[in-house]
Amino acid sequence: MLAALTGLGLSTAAGLNAYIPLLVVGLLANFTDVVKLPDDYAWLSSGWVVAIIGVLLVAEIVLDKVPVVDHVNDMIQTAVRPAAGGVVFTATQAADRFDHSAWMAHNPWASWLLGIGVALAVHVMKSTARPVVNVSTAGVGAPVVSTVEDAGSLGMSLLAVFFPVLVVIALVVLAVPAFLVFRRLRRRKRARRAATAPPAPSPT
Repeated sequence: MLAALTGLGLSTAAGLNAYIPLLVVGLLANFTDVVKLPDDYAWLSSGWVVAIIGVLLVAEIVLDKVPVVDHVNDMIQTAVRPAAGGVVFTATQAADRFDHSAWMAHNPWASWLLGIGVALAVHVMKSTARPVVNVSTAGVGAPVVSTVEDAGSLGMSLLAVFFPVLVVIALVVLAVPAFLVFRRLRRRKRARRAATAPPAPSPT
């Protein structure tokens, strides 16, 4: 069960920032025995791969903090973040040990789907909320929210590896602001519909 929580936490982190959990896993696998990668994913701990991920992370951190540019970046990351979620879920052997399921171990595509699905759900939440933040704060909130997301991705990655039991609590904490944002979006949509709706005909 702990392995499943590790995969879930890392996939969630990838939905916020694709490169942070990849970098955490790569560095820990390279310099410690905390993370042991399967042979098929040994490339993730390569020095060249870690360096490339580091460069991409720096670019992501900068671009995601600029209003309008962050929206374009989110569009590009729609493919990258889910893919990263699939990689970190599978690479950390979460699939092989998912509730000691032999079926999961012999069907690696299922672990990819789990990782991709979780990361995609978080990415959609992030990319949907960001325009609301930009509009409501005239762009000032973009770097603040982006920094919080990066910190959340790093924190979730470390929790997933070192304290996977706490992943459940972290997900609950993450779900609360997500619920508030989506409720606000619903209200805005209703207000727009009401504003654009044709006036009711006056009784004659």
